[in-house]
Amino acid sequence: MSKSGGKKPPLVAEKRYSKSRSKSKTTTRRKPAAKRKRRAPARKRNPIVAFFLRIIRWFLRIVWWVTWRVTAVVAVVVGLAVGYVYTTLPDLTELLDGRARGSVTLLDREGDVFAWRGDQFGGEVSAETVSKHLKNAVVATEDKRFYRHFGISPRGVASAVRINLSEGRGPLSGHGGSTITQQTAKLLCLGVEYDKSQWKDEAAYVNDCRRGSMSRKIKEAVYALAMEAKYSKNEILSIYLNRAYMGGGAYGAEAASQRYFGKSAAQVNAAEAAMLAGLLTAPSSLAPTSNLQRSQDRAATVLRLMYEQGYLTSAQMRDAQNNPATLSKAAKAQTGGYFADWVMDSGPEFFTRDTTEDVIIRTTLDQRIQKAAEEALDYIFENKVREGSKAQAAIVVMSADGAVRAMVGGRDSKVVGAFNRATQAKRQTGSAFKPFVYATALELGHHWNSTVIDEPYCQNIPGSGRWCPENYDRKYRGKVNLVQALRQSLNIPAVKVSESVGRNLVRDVATGFGIDNALADGPALALGVSESTLLEMTGAYAGILNGGSSVTPYGLTELRLLGDEEATMDQTGGIGERVIQEAAARELTWMMYQVVNGGTGARAKLADRDAAGKTGTTQAARDAWFLGFTADYVTGVWMGYDDNTPLSGVTGGGLPAEIWHETMTRVHEGTPVHPLPMTRPAPEAVVQDNNRRQQRRRSGNPIENILREIFGRER
Repeated sequence: MSKSGGKKPPLVAEKRYSKSRSKSKTTTRRKPAAKRKRRAPARKRNPIVAFFLRIIRWFLRIVWWVTWRVTAVVAVVVGLAVGYVYTTLPDLTELLDGRARGSVTLLDREGDVFAWRGDQFGGEVSAETVSKHLKNAVVATEDKRFYRHFGISPRGVASAVRINLSEGRGPLSGHGGSTITQQTAKLLCLGVEYDKSQWKDEAAYVNDCRRGSMSRKIKEAVYALAMEAKYSKNEILSIYLNRAYMGGGAYGAEAASQRYFGKSAAQVNAAEAAMLAGLLTAPSSLAPTSNLQRSQDRAATVLRLMYEQGYLTSAQMRDAQNNPATLSKAAKAQTGGYFADWVMDSGPEFFTRDTTEDVIIRTTLDQRIQKAAEEALDYIFENKVREGSKAQAAIVVMSADGAVRAMVGGRDSKVVGAFNRATQAKRQTGSAFKPFVYATALELGHHWNSTVIDEPYCQNIPGSGRWCPENYDRKYRGKVNLVQALRQSLNIPAVKVSESVGRNLVRDVATGFGIDNALADGPALALGVSESTLLEMTGAYAGILNGGSSVTPYGLTELRLLGDEEATMDQTGGIGERVIQEAAARELTWMMYQVVNGGTGARAKLADRDAAGKTGTTQAARDAWFLGFTADYVTGVWMGYDDNTPLSGVTGGGLPAEIWHETMTRVHEGTPVHPLPMTRPAPEAVVQDNNRRQQRRRSGNPIENILREIFGRER
């Protein structure tokens, strides 16, 4: 029970919150708003500055307004220009071979390449078919961002301008910053083809295509953009690899690879590829045929660029630099420059000098004999000619049918397009002409032992007065036979024989043997006052060797177009009509054999085989000759100065005979010995002739007789 009267508990729950909380909840008052800080009054801008700022803002708005509109217009114009150029671009195949003329490849008698002429093109290649090293080398050297840009490289142009200005040149002079695409556009001459009526020559056309003006650069950029739109990167690179000039007359990678290394562009290694790529900056001066060391140095730089751009490992770069590319045997030899020039000049113009086709010419050149002639000439000038002498010499070696086996047109044999003293220099022949005088006499029935009086002799020449020839030593020998007169190269007997048989007949015989230049009309004809070339004279002597028939010296045996199996034309020379009877030619050969075997040409005598020949020295020794032959080859040598300065102490029987001897010794090395085709007189006839000479000697001056006995020869 509850307690009655007690205090009752409250009927509500106890307050859960403290008084203070409750109070705050029920009696919360807003805090008064914080007083706002009053802003400092704005500083007034200088009215002048404000004015100029407003002008600058206005100007910038104008510039922006103009810029984006001009840019839009330029973009439209460029787009239209690129679109137009795009429509004019031909198919890829039409752009790979851009030469204005064809190439000529010259082969020796064995079919080996020894020279190139014209614009050499080895055939079409592509970026996919050439060696990967060549492709990489070209990109690394010429345009490392080739596969990333759209045809032009603003960064490359800016860099080129900076370099040009730093080197003191104009912004567009020197480095161009051109991409491979731009360079290809330039090679295509921006689509302008060569027109003979518009340009003076091909060189003027090329120079015009290479101009570097601002307008030209703009056109080049537009053309490059169109090419990028039309062709793939590899197609553009293919055009470049086919059209770029790489020195030595080679256009395109294939031609250059064949020219320098004797292999296809698909087979070149890293060192060879670097050398080819290095040629692109300066093909003429860097060509390995011009300066191999310079070309190798440039290739080493290209190899370093290939390494830096990740195309080669460090080991591959070092290996290629330590084993630089070298020339092929044919390119290294540079054989037969004069011979190749002669073949090009003497061949049909439309297949040689002005050919638009690619031509293969097989020739008569024997590279072994060519090397022998060049070495012989070098040997004599190094060992027998005074240092610093400007004297020149020329050599021609041919077979009896006129096939030229070697030709040296001057002391510097490693040249192209130089003055050829063997074919272009017309010089007086001197006593080298005398065999044709005696050939005429033999043809008319005289013989080696026919006699003539060597004595003072004069003629009255109409319009010229009295003419009195003299022997070289100004002595007279009385009665001599023809072989004596030829052996000692006596002038008076030669003139007398010429006048006796008729100088017109002598002229006919000489012309028949191939001396085509105008021959003298007077009696001095017999002494070789007429002019001729070494090639003509050597060919005339070949007529004596072959038994008396004329020859036309020739070097071309077959000409065909590249890709054709059959020849377009064949041999262009050889043996012609008979000039003198074979018996006369054989007897004359024996007489000329006497010249070498104890006469004025004794220095030409060979150790292992018989040789026949004749010396020649013109007035004041301006020209010195020796021409002669063995059973196998005819060789002619001329020596003199280009400006007709007299030689000092040189006659045909001296240095020219020694050059002939050195040449023929090398030419015949290792070859079988064949007898000279000559008619030897009966032994008793020779004995009788010797007795007659001995009798004349005994009846002569006693002092002269003693000297003859001591020296064993006529003085």
